[in-house]
Amino acid sequence: MKTGLKALIGAAIVASGFTLTTVSAQAADRQFLNVSYDATREFYDEFNKSFGTYWKDRTGRTVDFKQSHGGSGKQARSVVDGLKGDVVTLALANDIDEIVKSGQIQPGWQKEFPYNSAPYTSTIVFMVRKGNPKKIKDWTDLTKPGVQIITPNPKTGGLPRWIYLSAWGYALKQPAGNDAKAREFVSKMYGNVKVMDSAARASMTTFAERGIGDVLLTWENEAMISQKTLGNKFDIVYPSMSILTEPSVAIVDKTVEKNGNKWLATGYINYLYSPLGQEMAARHFYRPRNPEILAKYSKQFPALKTFTIDEVFGGWAKAQQTHFVNGAVFDQIYSKKR
Repeated sequence: MKTGLKALIGAAIVASGFTLTTVSAQAADRQFLNVSYDATREFYDEFNKSFGTYWKDRTGRTVDFKQSHGGSGKQARSVVDGLKGDVVTLALANDIDEIVKSGQIQPGWQKEFPYNSAPYTSTIVFMVRKGNPKKIKDWTDLTKPGVQIITPNPKTGGLPRWIYLSAWGYALKQPAGNDAKAREFVSKMYGNVKVMDSAARASMTTFAERGIGDVLLTWENEAMISQKTLGNKFDIVYPSMSILTEPSVAIVDKTVEKNGNKWLATGYINYLYSPLGQEMAARHFYRPRNPEILAKYSKQFPALKTFTIDEVFGGWAKAQQTHFVNGAVFDQIYSKKR
């Protein structure tokens, strides 16, 4: 990283009290696109305004920040197919690895920023109707007859792949758990899926606005935002264990080399790790990596037993090949349901 940029990010780390302003596209010196997944809309709307103010103050340059959102897998394919993102902030590392295969992001991207280029974390929780009429308390309750589940499609989104692996990992970690029992358990769970939308926000609409289903499987941050904005209509249930979800970020090297945004893109991602960026993440119900800020918001984030994808599945590349490529375990399971 250039010395000047380090000084700029250092200033961000100690600064506070930014006024959020809207950047005018007409006055912008350059444009910048963040290709992100479905559940980050509100977070990056605030983040872009804050970083835009910071960047203008430190460099004198005005940037027109744009956002693109959708299912994480679909977003990755859009970049592969030509969407000119400057950075990607996607739901899982494997989606960025798919962009690497196209030559637009250089290998080794996870080592470019701290925590394997995952500046915040989340987990999988259950949203249920107020009072929890179906008495859903843990993953096993999702396999009971008559329980209607709403969850997105693992073939198109990042969240649903985390959900699937969380259920599989839970089954594996039960007494005498093994892959055969995990497959049987996950098959029963998906047998109760009522609607499978293409992305997280669409599933939230199905459950919260259309009133379909008994339980929505979703990000912790999505559940908390919905509980805050939709009133006292839902409860959040934390299962006995869940997977540690690690949304990943990367610079799209091919794009920024062409448009001259490499310095800007590096500053943008580093700002996610600054106390200001970590505070914004926490306010939008993502669990910050900064331990001091996480401790500050400890009452907001209940303690939860988690496991990692590396621990249980040997990493994303192996999990993707085993479970989610065409004809793999998920397709085998879901084809039986249909």
